[in-house]
Amino acid sequence: MNIPSISLRRGSFLQGFWQDLQPTPGRLHSSLRITLATVLALILFLVWQMPYAAFGLYAVFLISRESPTASLRLGIAVLMTVSLVVAMELAMVVLTDNDPIARVLGVSVVAFLAGMVIVGTSFPALGSSWGLLSITVIGFWENHLPADTLVKNSLRFLAAFSLGIGCAVAVEYIFGARSPVERLTEQFRARYEALERMFSLYAQETEPELRIAAATPVSRLAVAGQVGMMDLYNQIVNRGLDTRALPLAARVHITMLAELMDDAAAFGLQASLPDDTESRLRCGRIATQCHSLAEDQASDLESRFVAPPTGTSHNLLDRVERIVSVILLMPSSSNESDTGELVGLPSKKVPVIIPGAMRDPSNIAFSLKLSLCATLCYIFYHAVDWPGISTCVITVMVAGLTTTGEIKQRMTHRFLGATIGGLILGLGTIAFLSPNMDSITSLLILVGVVAFISGWVGGGSRFSYVGLQLAFGFYFVTLQGSSAATALAPARDRIIGIFFALVVMWFVFDQMWPVRTVTLMRSILASILRSAVGIFSLLDSGKERDDILRATETLRDKVGKDIATLRALGDAAEYEFGADREKHAQSSEAMLAVAMTAAGIIWNQLALLRDAYDAELVDDPSLVQMRKAMADTLDAVANAVIQKSAFSAAPVILPTRSTLIGDKRFEEYTQNTVELFEGIETMTSWLSHEV
Repeated sequence: MNIPSISLRRGSFLQGFWQDLQPTPGRLHSSLRITLATVLALILFLVWQMPYAAFGLYAVFLISRESPTASLRLGIAVLMTVSLVVAMELAMVVLTDNDPIARVLGVSVVAFLAGMVIVGTSFPALGSSWGLLSITVIGFWENHLPADTLVKNSLRFLAAFSLGIGCAVAVEYIFGARSPVERLTEQFRARYEALERMFSLYAQETEPELRIAAATPVSRLAVAGQVGMMDLYNQIVNRGLDTRALPLAARVHITMLAELMDDAAAFGLQASLPDDTESRLRCGRIATQCHSLAEDQASDLESRFVAPPTGTSHNLLDRVERIVSVILLMPSSSNESDTGELVGLPSKKVPVIIPGAMRDPSNIAFSLKLSLCATLCYIFYHAVDWPGISTCVITVMVAGLTTTGEIKQRMTHRFLGATIGGLILGLGTIAFLSPNMDSITSLLILVGVVAFISGWVGGGSRFSYVGLQLAFGFYFVTLQGSSAATALAPARDRIIGIFFALVVMWFVFDQMWPVRTVTLMRSILASILRSAVGIFSLLDSGKERDDILRATETLRDKVGKDIATLRALGDAAEYEFGADREKHAQSSEAMLAVAMTAAGIIWNQLALLRDAYDAELVDDPSLVQMRKAMADTLDAVANAVIQKSAFSAAPVILPTRSTLIGDKRFEEYTQNTVELFEGIETMTSWLSHEV
């Protein structure tokens, strides 16, 4: 099997970063709202002479911008987290009388608990945020100041976050959009229309300039990724809005569409495109399919069914065809009786603590590694009496992720953002601009420009973290008080602290106790395959439809999140360096392809529960036998993926009764399910022998 590596479709690091900076829908408006909220907050900080302006301005970037309601909810959650951190800090100081040993132990415990929150709950970002804030407020008590002053500083810290979040939420309510369903529907349509235009031109003998012009919008939409669409989807589900206009498996559909856009953009921007008759016919067929998807007209079997490429994906056009075929084979939402039950699970129904996660040895090991790194960094900067490099502990908290690829990706982005924001822009401002800044207007313009740049970079899909760190680095170097900063040492110390943390984490996470990205991806892929087995078992359990739907709620939500996580891990796999880097990249691509195909099978089964009209497909003995054989094989495949071993496929007996062949409902369901199942068998056979 020859699967193109990640580098084939994304190019070099600099090419990927430049592509990530291209305009995407809503990016300009979001950046302008960030800039406005930042300027308003800075004015209030300067007028009221409030300290910790850097923290308050950074809080502006933490607020969601998909809807005003989401901004308010997230703002309240952040403030509650900060309040809890301050309360715990004061309690620790009171109980231990600010003993230095207690602070060291506090850092160790905080880092361990933050690690468990990252890997053991449904809100991993809360763990790193809570750890970062806790480390920061614990550091207040390292200063030799009166206790009354330190307590006030803690409360001022909370006030700074409140002011920044308040300005961000206010701007969102005034200028933010309020129709997530329409916006998400437009996002789907815009992507399929862009694909239709590009492949229509490629199906004709047109000028290369016209082809590149058609590929550029596809590339820009590919840069937008899945994050914005996923946020819209989550808002729709959490607010209980009407979801009948959305695809049945909206969360999975978003991930598949994001992957399709990546591959299509890479195909369209190739230096030399295939120009033979067969390739043009294939491009024309893809254009027709994308038109049907854009207009939601792919409801009959003839227009929906397209056999995916047999065997393996040898080039980008094959991969585009395979993803389109999986999307077409999944059920649509055109059934008017569809109530949206299968679209998504509201966050209030999602368990906060992942079942079994707190007892998982790998999760405990991750938390111990995170705690070890944070403690080593904390002890080191105190031992050398260099408080300026305290950013090493903060770096551990924000860069600590489970796999080596994710950590290297996060550390690279943090170092890049801190270098641009703190070293280049921060030092440049102090050395060349601050001596000539004599009014509040000049400071507002400077901070506004940096906020816009950070917001623009942060709006990307693959390098968004660089934007956050750019703002973080600039604010903490230049906004040291109510007057213009003049010291050069903070920027130097900050970079040194980050670099030291990278060395410590590299040794602990990559050399002493590594967990490779593809290893975690195999585990997640096996979980998705076992979810498919669980769906088959529930479907043939003989239970009532409503009981099956309730039993599959958490399972459906987990599958969608697992596939989104798998795609994010695929991005991180390109940061795995070494002799096996190419194999890691190929394995990650293959696993993502298998996961998407498995999602197609899962949602084809769940589609049978939408209407009592499909009850015959659930109860037919031949189909029950077919699903049982598929479940046995998928269970064996899941074990083989984990163990990197071969598997034995159970024979799938296709129904041949005339009633099945003559009934279009039976024909469509059977043909779609079998095509997807055979695709999983083919692709996973290669995974059994790779890294």
